[in-house]
Parts: sequence; structure tokens; C-alpha cells
Amino acid sequence: MSCRCLSDVLASYGIELGLDQALDLFLGRSTTAVFEHYQALGQAIPEQFSGELRAGVRAAFLSALRPIDGVGVVLEGLQIPHCVASSSDIERVSFSLALTGLAPHFGRTALYVANGGTRQARARPLLFASERMRAEPRRTLVIEDSVSGVQAAKAAGMTAWGFVGGSHYRSRDGQAMLLAAGADRVFARMADFWPHEAEQPDGRA
Repeated sequence: MSCRCLSDVLASYGIELGLDQALDLFLGRSTTAVFEHYQALGQAIPEQFSGELRAGVRAAFLSALRPIDGVGVVLEGLQIPHCVASSSDIERVSFSLALTGLAPHFGRTALYVANGGTRQARARPLLFASERMRAEPRRTLVIEDSVSGVQAAKAAGMTAWGFVGGSHYRSRDGQAMLLAAGADRVFARMADFWPHEAEQPDGRA
């Protein structure tokens, strides 16, 4: 939904960005990455862009954002410390968690650090989160649904499981994309969160 909103807002400025291209370029990345991308292309984006995008995303979320089936059950069953680390702004993270009813699963542990352009910079929210949770990166598991997120987890020295149950993978081979990005495992349903004994480390059964 956020990538569709991004495409719509850019179109209002005369910048053409299809949904698939938006997903490839900006899924899992911050608004800053959008500014930097178009600045490098010599295309200026008006200052009001961030506010218009924020308003569009909020309206879209209010209309259609729902929790992934089974995620509540997974969170209820976790017996280890867990948190949210995001490159998005804290307002969007908090709003999304509250809207989907998932906020109580995290309490005060929804964490945020601004993201950057390089793979190493994108690892910073995860490293900050693991530091706050007092967890060693090598003993940290990250669940991610984007190529950039998986790459960030691996750059941080963490284990990355790719999730392809989101709507943005309905017409794309998410498993191949996330495995190519370095995911240690890929799954499509929260019911399959816990690996089966016969499952291989690369995500194939």
C-alpha cells in the first residue's frame, strides 16, 4: 500500500514510477532514500512530498491495513524478547501496530532508527535494536519481507528469515528474490513460522 501511495504522489509531480518499480526500488526503505534517488537523477521533489505521502499512506492504512493471518498467534507463542526495528518513521510504525491490534505484543520495544542508502547503513536499525534488546547480532533472528531488509540483516551479522505472505508478492517470485538476497529461510504463512524438521536451511522443503 505504501509503495502504491508513493507512485501516486510522485505522479502528481509528473514523475512516473510504476508499482513494480516502486517495490523494486523502495520497498523496506525510507523516504530519505526516495529523495536521494531522484536527486541523483537530477529530479527535484517538492518539500511537501513527505507530508503528502504520509497523509496518503495513513488514509490507505485506515481503509485497508490488516494484520497478516496468524501473526498474533506467533507473537503470543514467542518465549524470547522481541521487538520491531524499522526504517520507517516512528509515527507510521506506532500507527500501524495500533491499527492492526499488534501494539500490545511489543509494549515499549517498538524501536526506530533512520535508515540510509547503503547496505551497511540499512543495518543500523537492526544493530540498534539488538543493542537495546541486549542481544548479540549472531544470536538475533530477523523476519523480513523485503530484499533490502534481508540484506540489512545479513550485513548486521544476523539470521534472516524471509516472509513472502504479503500482497506485494502475489505476482512476483518472492522466494527467489529473498533467497538471492541472502535469506537463510523463506516461508509464506505464519502457520509455518516454526520450521518443519524436513525443511532445508535455504528455505526449500
